[in-house]
Amino acid sequence: MIDLSKYRNIGIFAHVDAGKTTTTERILKLTGKIHKTGEVHDGEATTDFMEQEQERGITIQSAATSCTWNDHRLNIIDTPGHVDFTIEVYRSLKVLDGGIGVFCGSGGVEPQSETNWRYANDSEVARVIFVNKLDRIGADFIRVVKQIKDVLAANPLVMVLPIGIEDDFIGVVDLLTRKAWVWKSSDNPEDYEIHDVPEDMQTLVEEWRHKLIETAIEQDDDLLEQYLEGNEPSVDDLKRCIRKGTINLDFFPTYCGAAFKNKGIQNILNAVVDYLPDPTEVKPQPEMDLEGNKTGNFVSVDPDKPLRALAFKIMDDRYGALTFTRIYAGRIKKGDNVLNTFTGKTERIGRIVEMHANSREELSSAQAGDIVALLGMKNTRTGHTLADADNPATLEPMVFPDPVISIAIAPRDKAGTEKMGVALNKMVQEDPSFRVATDEDSGETLIKGMGELHLDIKVDILKRTHGVAVDMGKPQVAYRETITQVVKDTYIHKKQTGGSGQYAKIDYQIEPAEKNTGYEFQSKVTGGNVPREYWSAIEKAFAVSMEEGTLAGYPLLDVKFTLLDGGFHAVDSSALAFEIATKAAYRQTVPKAGPQLLEPIMKVDVFTPEDNVGDVIGDLNRRRGMIKSQDAGPTGVRVSANAPLGDMFGYIGHLRTLTSGRGQFSMEFSHYAPCPQNVADEVIKAAKERNAKK
Repeated sequence: MIDLSKYRNIGIFAHVDAGKTTTTERILKLTGKIHKTGEVHDGEATTDFMEQEQERGITIQSAATSCTWNDHRLNIIDTPGHVDFTIEVYRSLKVLDGGIGVFCGSGGVEPQSETNWRYANDSEVARVIFVNKLDRIGADFIRVVKQIKDVLAANPLVMVLPIGIEDDFIGVVDLLTRKAWVWKSSDNPEDYEIHDVPEDMQTLVEEWRHKLIETAIEQDDDLLEQYLEGNEPSVDDLKRCIRKGTINLDFFPTYCGAAFKNKGIQNILNAVVDYLPDPTEVKPQPEMDLEGNKTGNFVSVDPDKPLRALAFKIMDDRYGALTFTRIYAGRIKKGDNVLNTFTGKTERIGRIVEMHANSREELSSAQAGDIVALLGMKNTRTGHTLADADNPATLEPMVFPDPVISIAIAPRDKAGTEKMGVALNKMVQEDPSFRVATDEDSGETLIKGMGELHLDIKVDILKRTHGVAVDMGKPQVAYRETITQVVKDTYIHKKQTGGSGQYAKIDYQIEPAEKNTGYEFQSKVTGGNVPREYWSAIEKAFAVSMEEGTLAGYPLLDVKFTLLDGGFHAVDSSALAFEIATKAAYRQTVPKAGPQLLEPIMKVDVFTPEDNVGDVIGDLNRRRGMIKSQDAGPTGVRVSANAPLGDMFGYIGHLRTLTSGRGQFSMEFSHYAPCPQNVADEVIKAAKERNAKK
């Protein structure tokens, strides 16, 4: 029987370039999992094993590995930092019990840090914070701590203070034990000494230690009372309080170091073991029945309970599809048959492997608390639940964002057509934020994703991994439509043929709904003028109609449909008749309701040297950007803005020209907003031209 209290399932997440993968690499070296440290900038990091990752020096897909520290087993997932791949962070956080949030000592809280932090909050994941790169010019630990408070509205609990800064950074002072950890060389993480606190830091250490104790003992009324009477708690009591507060998300133990120089990694590993929860201490997952309704039961981590496991990632490799799975309850063995509650079919587990990046270790079985990869799962997709066939239940599913950008692609030769179809099917299974569709008018294949880089990488994977070279069209914006006016209307559907006819009458109102509600249906029919059994047909028919707007054929958003009254015929009325009536009513009434075109607005964060701020802001204004804030940092200025996606294509090349290659930016979807009339006219005109070619 495995002792689950010795398990830690953790993820490492941060903004791009804050040093997540380097931190993971140092952890693996220190724990003895690898013997040579690979560097991101050399393309040799263990968890960046895709060719595209090695070339670009970024993490694209999350990678799982495991190691041991202080007799504890750590299952680690290194996640991407780039905004186009946040789906990888989201689905990893969904199955983890704890995390390490890495922040850059000079960059501080950067845009993607905010998104990842929000995902971690939504998933209620306990975290420790590691402020990395304190050896960099402009690094300032206390400034980053303040930013974490102000920008993330989080409560960082400072556990260490840096000794020196930038080039003079040599180690940290542990506030709990009042001991200084000093690393002698930057090559060997184990070449350190523990000293007393440097004389010039003693006052500062006592001040921050006092803050730490006051925050920690709020978790224990007895200790708080004793402290107020002048009795200082022991280190063990403080650790117990810090663990409790961390698991409750009341605060986040905060450390600092320089992963590239091998400084401060031991403290982080000790914090993972001391303060992050084991699988049994995490809030139990709610159980649902096979229809998706909450049953009121919860899945507790227990190997002896019926099987409950969540497939959170599909990865295709040379041996077939790997299904990354977090087991919440029960056990699985090689050759077991398990129920996929989404498809309703049983699947046989061919092999169970423990992953170390892209290498693997065969296992004969796995149990609650484990994160493993399964081979042989033919119909399991991301977010599906695997359960005991005799005792089925489903876990809360994952929700994935809709793509905001699409590009038409075509294989360069006829032989590539079939290969491209097979390859795209595999890629869609691996990445739920990547979609493929066929344009009905032109017959072109459209790939849809979260940004230009996202689709650029997908085309690269098609070419290198699957051997399909494709030509790409221009990026297309995913517009939407809505209505602006309230309209009451009536529609009668009458059709008389031989035998029974069709009859349906509906009196209804359509009106704009609250933003981001999508579609709302309400019936105010009384007295049975429209029998209740037809309401669902009406609701469904209007929802289906909304997939194609009346202005330019884009999906309709945020509409409320109210069924006011109607009429039916005892013989001729049917669900089909009311469905036909509703679809015709949609075409009749939506054009009267002030239809309006909406465009996706992106949250844009630009980092620019101070000399180029004016040029960057001027350029954003020309792209219809609304500047929200400017924050000056030690190495440049961060400009936050909202800008329409349609005007942001190719922005990175333009920004590099403006800033002599020193500018950076990130962009993620924020909301839909009405298009200016001139833009709307162009989009509608293009849609009419497409329809005319049909």
